[in-house]
Amino acid sequence: MDEETRLIHTGSEPARLGRTVNPPIQRGSTVLLPDAASLYDDDQLTYGITGLSTPVALQNALGELEGATNVTLYPSGLAAITGAMLAVLKAGDEVLVVDSAYKPTRRFCDRVLGRFGVTTRYYDPKLSPEALMGLVTPSTRLIVLEAPGSLTFEMQDIPAIAQAANARGVLTLIDNTWAAGLLFKPLVHGVTLSVQALTKYVGGHSDCFMGSVATRDHAVAKLLGDAMWDIGWSVSSDDAYTMLRGLRTLATRLPRHAESGLAMAHWFQERPEVARVLHPALPGDAGHAIWKRDFTGACGLFGVVLKPCSQKAVHAFLDSLKLFGLGFSWGGYESLALNCDPQLGARSIPVELEGPLLRFHIGLENIEDLKADLRRGFEALAADQA
Repeated sequence: MDEETRLIHTGSEPARLGRTVNPPIQRGSTVLLPDAASLYDDDQLTYGITGLSTPVALQNALGELEGATNVTLYPSGLAAITGAMLAVLKAGDEVLVVDSAYKPTRRFCDRVLGRFGVTTRYYDPKLSPEALMGLVTPSTRLIVLEAPGSLTFEMQDIPAIAQAANARGVLTLIDNTWAAGLLFKPLVHGVTLSVQALTKYVGGHSDCFMGSVATRDHAVAKLLGDAMWDIGWSVSSDDAYTMLRGLRTLATRLPRHAESGLAMAHWFQERPEVARVLHPALPGDAGHAIWKRDFTGACGLFGVVLKPCSQKAVHAFLDSLKLFGLGFSWGGYESLALNCDPQLGARSIPVELEGPLLRFHIGLENIEDLKADLRRGFEALAADQA
């Protein structure tokens, strides 16, 4: 063979593959088959869109975490939510979506599902399971849940809703990112689809996007798999490796986020500028009883309602922070702050709060340093009001 041919065909198979702690990363689009008969054998791995070493390892690990028989991976958390909905919905179906759902989920329902003949109705997260079932019609195919809710942190009685929905033949989907698959097990409680933005706590380092959908329902798993191939979702092996690495330390990191988060939540409650703290792990929270019954812990994400003040004062508070970054994501090692009021206008059911709503993610920094940073913010807020 000529040298240019030898350069292409040699060195592709290592003489020996050592047994490392983590799985080897396979990078590949083309998968070489052993013979011609295998080219169209659907039982074999024929294309690198799925089935390579690290994505499979991640799926297996997430299956253990979620108690699932099937896990499908997507390139982002939003893609996981929208991918699951596209897989199970068709023209003429109706979906009931909790009004406190992640805003991009709402955007997808309004902009995309409506174009394809799927009706979306939004319901109050404070509805009882019985009242929610009263909204179900013969067209209702799916109920979308989130607990705690985005920004406002309402709790829902997930086991009761799932049981009632299952009795009516209605599928349920929950965005379980706050619990990271560790603090709450939706599939154990009868939920059909458990969705996570792995971007958040599983990744844990704010440097990679991915989402997952876990299920125990074999028919639904088939729909997810078909949709994955039909639309072409895929994740890279390198990103799957990063997520798998983050998953290894999830059970170690999350308790630290929870401990620091609760300590900071109690600290906020003592501040004269704060009307109340929205955190289901706080005994006085409206959702505390459900959280205590169903969840095994908390994370570092919660809301703080300020006493009445101007948006200008809120901006002065946020702009003075040095340790808290201003950003939309969360779940990494760093602390973040966000002004929520501009997002609340999209809700169907008005949110009644005493004043501006801020969201905080408490990272892994020393909490005394975080308190000092927030004191600086409150000084700037007071100066602006004066």
